[in-house]
Amino acid sequence: MRNEFASLWCLDPSVTYLNHGSFGACPSAVLEVQAALRLEMEREPVDFLVAALPARLNVARETLAAFLLAEPADLVFVPNATAGVNAVLRSLSLEPEDELLLTNHTYAACRKTIEFVAERTGARVVVANLPFPCRHDEEIISSVLACVSPRTRLALLDHVTSPTALVLPVARLVSDLRTRGVDTLVDGAHAPGMVPLCLSDLGAAYYTGNAHKWLCAPKGAAFLHVRRDRQAQLHPNVISHGYTAGFHAEFDWTGTFDPTPWLCIPEALRFIGSLLPAGWPQVMATNRALTLQARTLLLESSGIDAPCPEAMIGSMASIPLPPAAVGSPAHRLDCAGLHTWFRKRGVETWLYPHPVPLLRISAQLYNNLSQFKELSRLLEQALRGR
Repeated sequence: MRNEFASLWCLDPSVTYLNHGSFGACPSAVLEVQAALRLEMEREPVDFLVAALPARLNVARETLAAFLLAEPADLVFVPNATAGVNAVLRSLSLEPEDELLLTNHTYAACRKTIEFVAERTGARVVVANLPFPCRHDEEIISSVLACVSPRTRLALLDHVTSPTALVLPVARLVSDLRTRGVDTLVDGAHAPGMVPLCLSDLGAAYYTGNAHKWLCAPKGAAFLHVRRDRQAQLHPNVISHGYTAGFHAEFDWTGTFDPTPWLCIPEALRFIGSLLPAGWPQVMATNRALTLQARTLLLESSGIDAPCPEAMIGSMASIPLPPAAVGSPAHRLDCAGLHTWFRKRGVETWLYPHPVPLLRISAQLYNNLSQFKELSRLLEQALRGR
């Protein structure tokens, strides 16, 4: 069931891996580049971390900025999107009763960050309830804008929601919120490499995204894009030697660390982009096409309607699971138990209790439709006991 690209990754061939969205997966060739960089660092740490690192970070930043259609001056590296969200939220000067807006689809770690900040400042957390199933973008937009008030300081919006895998209309939301005087922090954890980005045109005050997911860089590679007029007030989660020395200086050095995931981003972009003739646009289109095929297959086998239009789908999709038959494996298992049930049968996937259980699938170049057919067969067995 493996395809021509599967051997390029280190994934266990005995496992049908359909969960790229959780942590990504880095190709062997990129890991080899990282290993060489780490060896170079350990041979002469001072040369690597003091003399050579600033210029190398700038090269990596310029390469990533070109891919994101952003200005390098507006981009810094962070270890993951959650760290980017923390840096923004914990840099805000909030007054009691200021409002922080998020949605009921917000990634759980980032929601906890907002709750942490609100508890310490007296700010209020306002939750916009986005529907799922969802029929069209306007339902998302109206739900968010209905929760804006004169006290709204910032809206945290997922570009691609983690539990429901919806591609939200962030360009429209950023624009509409900005006209109401509300800054937007876009959590783009899944977006880079899944959907086309033009961060300079988007206009969000803050945008953070992972490079270790769909860009396939090593774990620990992510970025934070900050609009020029918001950079002076922003600080990393760790204050170190770069404090007061400028936006890049503060984030580029927060103490001794391993910078090789950031330095590998250019190689990840080059390598994945080289796998198909038309480069990254074809990579994104191929992954999306497989996701849509797999979603159709699972919806038909489960006998349920599509929970959202295809226009709101990228390289992930979430399937609401129908009630399990009495006596079936799924009837007596929660989501964690059902995940274990699939894993024992050689399939790695992701489930979420939302309040109807969701099965989320991901597609990367190492996947193929036959793997999703196997998932469909197992799902029918889990739900119906046959």
